[in-house]
Amino acid sequence: MNIQDIRSMFPILNQEVNGKPLVYLDSAATSQKPVTVIETLDRYYREYNSNVHRGVHTLGTKATDAYENAREKVRKFINASSIQEVIFTRGTTTAINTIAASYGRDNLGEGDEIVITYMEHHANIIPWQQIAKRTGAKLKYIPLQEDGSIDLKDVEDIVTSQTKIVAVMMVSNVLGAINPIKEIAEIAHRNGAVMVVDGAQAAPHLKIDVKDLDCDFLAFSGHKMCGPTGIGVLYGKKALLEKMEPVETGGEMIDFVDLYDSTWKELPWKFEAGTPIIAGAIGLGAAIDFLEDIGLDNILAHEHKLASHAIERLSQVEGLTIYGPKHRAGVVTFNIEDVHPHDVATVLDAEGIAVRAGHHCAQPLMKWLKVSATARASFYLYNTEEEIDKLVEGLIKTKEYFSNGF
Repeated sequence: MNIQDIRSMFPILNQEVNGKPLVYLDSAATSQKPVTVIETLDRYYREYNSNVHRGVHTLGTKATDAYENAREKVRKFINASSIQEVIFTRGTTTAINTIAASYGRDNLGEGDEIVITYMEHHANIIPWQQIAKRTGAKLKYIPLQEDGSIDLKDVEDIVTSQTKIVAVMMVSNVLGAINPIKEIAEIAHRNGAVMVVDGAQAAPHLKIDVKDLDCDFLAFSGHKMCGPTGIGVLYGKKALLEKMEPVETGGEMIDFVDLYDSTWKELPWKFEAGTPIIAGAIGLGAAIDFLEDIGLDNILAHEHKLASHAIERLSQVEGLTIYGPKHRAGVVTFNIEDVHPHDVATVLDAEGIAVRAGHHCAQPLMKWLKVSATARASFYLYNTEEEIDKLVEGLIKTKEYFSNGF
């Protein structure tokens, strides 16, 4: 399937912004949605909108079947052993908070260690900060190399027998670094710790095999991988999830309720209190079908090609600094000398080019980079080298605009 065929599946791309053809380079924040996903959501609401698990009528049965079929698609997508290991959440943030509030609360104490990195998204920092304060555990950081990558020798030094949790993102949303999760998990397990993986930036682009990685928990979001907003996944090894207490309680997740005590349903439903995100889960299932039809290997190869082209072209712009390692996912973060990233993004927007500017929910990493903010262009399966060329043209215009005293 060629790039133009793929682009034709995304209706939003066929428009002008500020009188210019849209160049969407912000997929790390949220991806665009193909027609198949949009139609799947529309079909659910038009044809079989109903609550799941509770009713015996036809619409309820059809909605339940579609919802649980989506769970099975997720299971296959990440190669989990059972649907009992796949929990639907509101997104990566909710999933990591659930791990911290349940597993962390019951398994951390005074003197225990939680190990993360300087590159983590706030969603994989703040939950651990909070649970550390409540339990007396200590938060430790794996240092980064000069290019922003992780050296496994540093992991060996930081992770100790006191470490109970190691939580690392698989792909950096700022640096584009692809971290050696399998090797980090082995070091964590050797020291008796569990491995938590933030897969928000990995799931849209890389084949994830939780058995091969041997991670204990994995979190990711649907909206970054062509799915709807408000839906995500928490994967956990069954043996761990069975011992964990639910963070939210109420309807749907119960087995039996008495006046003074209650019991929980089996996995995965004990972690899905209340009416779940039915349409979102079904839409995520459609997004997985779409990505697998294209092929994750094809998507990754395309993004590597785009990232290489972007680095080559951006390196020719005088006064522009690129952050991150040479080998990376489809993310290029940069700054132009003497121009604030927000100003860069504003001028580019006038050219119809959408990029992200700010701290990217990674303020500790910004501090490590010695900047307050950066601009970021992120690529996905529907982007082209011509769009990157337009980005470079827009950046040259930005430099000219501000060098002329505006």
